[in-house]
Formats: sequence, structure tokens, C-alpha cells
Amino acid sequence: MKGAWLRKVRPGSAREHHWIGWSLGWAGLLLVLDQVSKVAVEHSFVKYESRPLIDGFFSLTYVTNRGAAWSTFEGQGGLLLSVAAVVFVAALWFLRTLADGWPERYWAIFTVLSGVLGNSIDRIWRGEVVDFFDVYYKSYHYPVFNIADCAICIGVGVFLLSSLLRPESKKVEKKEAPELSGKGETE
Repeated sequence: MKGAWLRKVRPGSAREHHWIGWSLGWAGLLLVLDQVSKVAVEHSFVKYESRPLIDGFFSLTYVTNRGAAWSTFEGQGGLLLSVAAVVFVAALWFLRTLADGWPERYWAIFTVLSGVLGNSIDRIWRGEVVDFFDVYYKSYHYPVFNIADCAICIGVGVFLLSSLLRPESKKVEKKEAPELSGKGETE
């Protein structure tokens, strides 16, 4: 079906099940890549070791983070896990409402959830999140991040773009013709 992703899916349809299944598979792949990459970094690097891949721009640097993005909520792992659990459950509970039938929104939601789950596994298993992508230019360093962080940002970006570019699904109320009351009518 050429261009199938351009069309909305009906709730409960085979096409909706296809998109949910595909999105779940993608999310599972991202989760595995995230966890395998973190284990590989832990076993191949000494903490704070950095290996340039593109001189002056991109390195693999092994750091950990006990907080959220940009080290906010440092040391608040329990709170962050609670928020992640609420987000995870709410996204699944309201999946159809959030996706509004648009295939890319199913994909985006499950992509975000894979990132949330990936960093949550770190908080439970390691007590901190492993980060290793280090983007920089001269003395400016963007905060080091991981595949789960990428999944969250890309998923949110796709969801926002879809929400901005796709028509809103509102039930169009047909205006009923005014009842003829006999007043002001010409015969």
C-alpha cells in the first residue's frame, strides 16, 4: 500500500494493529540497541574516558548521570522513576486518543516510551544513567547523551510535527436546518 502512512487508521482495524505492532517492534529494537550500547561502553571505557570519532566535533565519552536531562533533578532517581511510570502508563492508556489515528504518532509514542524505558532500566539496574554521545565545538560541549535520549527527543519531535501539520480530528457537527416555524415564510 503505497502512501499508507499518509492515511489515518480506524481504531481496532487490522491496519491499526499493523502500525502498533510495527511501532512496538521498532521500540523493542531501540531498547535493545540502547542497553547493548551502554553495556559495551561500560566494558570498553574507563569512566570519563573520551575517544574522538570526528576531531573537534564528536566523541564517545563515558559519563553517568544521576538526574534527568542536563543533570536536572540530580539524585532524584525515585522521583524520576515515578514520573517515568506515570508517563508510560498514561501514554498506553491514552494511546488511541494521543495518536488520533495517525500512523506516525503511534511510531512517535512508542519511540518515546522506548527511551523512557531505557533510561528507567539504567536507574533501576545501575542507579544512574549511562551517557556517551559527546557533541562539541571548541569549548562548547552539548550535554552527553545516549540512544534512549535520542529516542525521546526524536519521538517528541515527530509527534509535535505531526500535531502541527495534520488536521485536527474534530467531529464535524452538521448544522441542522432551522425549523420552519411558519413565521416570516412566504407562500
